[in-house]
Amino acid sequence: MARFQSLRVKADWAVLLIVAHFTYLLVGAAIFQILEREAESNNRNHFQVEKLNFLSNYTCLDRQALEKFVQVILDAWEKGVNPSGNSTNPSNWDFSSSFFFAGTVVTTIGYGNLSPSTVSGQVFCVFYALCGIPLNLVFLKQLGKCLTIHLGRLEKGMFSVVPHKKMVEAVAVGLFFITGSLVFLVIPPLLFSYVEGWTFGEGFYFSFITLSTIGFGDYVVPTRARSTSPCTGALQAYGSSLPWLGSLLSSTWEPE
Repeated sequence: MARFQSLRVKADWAVLLIVAHFTYLLVGAAIFQILEREAESNNRNHFQVEKLNFLSNYTCLDRQALEKFVQVILDAWEKGVNPSGNSTNPSNWDFSSSFFFAGTVVTTIGYGNLSPSTVSGQVFCVFYALCGIPLNLVFLKQLGKCLTIHLGRLEKGMFSVVPHKKMVEAVAVGLFFITGSLVFLVIPPLLFSYVEGWTFGEGFYFSFITLSTIGFGDYVVPTRARSTSPCTGALQAYGSSLPWLGSLLSSTWEPE
């Protein structure tokens, strides 16, 4: 009888969890629709007006020719080619960008702004991910263990100085919260807003989306024309490290 009641409680909990999960998805979908649909409609109308203005200024073009040219631009953009400028634009597949892409593959972020367009590149990407994702998980797990060991030593050292356990735990939590906020959610947005010209909110949004390994691809670094300056190189390196930081956080977090 007790076993039957236990199974019934587990079944009720599973049903409740399923209902809560889909309810959360439905509520999220409704809110996103309310927030984004009107802006999308305005942007679409603005684009159509710009196309009509372009056709009225250049009467030698007809609508069909313009639509065909727009499709060419969209195809180029989907293949990672910047439609602006000319053939002298920097390559999207220089070593730093390729390293950034490799990081997004093994951390399963996949921004979507850069992807292999050749068959050989796509085949290699599949096998590279099959081997790289487990290797990355093992690497992060080991890194998390080392981090836990050092944090434990630090906590023991604090206990030797301050005998009050609750005070030490409160100080440790406070330091962890302040340091984590600065390193992950304050310094990166300031850096990105300064170099990329984003607002602090956009930089914060990019940092959170990257650290949580969501990776929409609407914001990536660098967005401006690439250069070989130390500042741009440092930004590329910092942006490349964010996926690993996010994966490390998700792999080491164990709720009590």
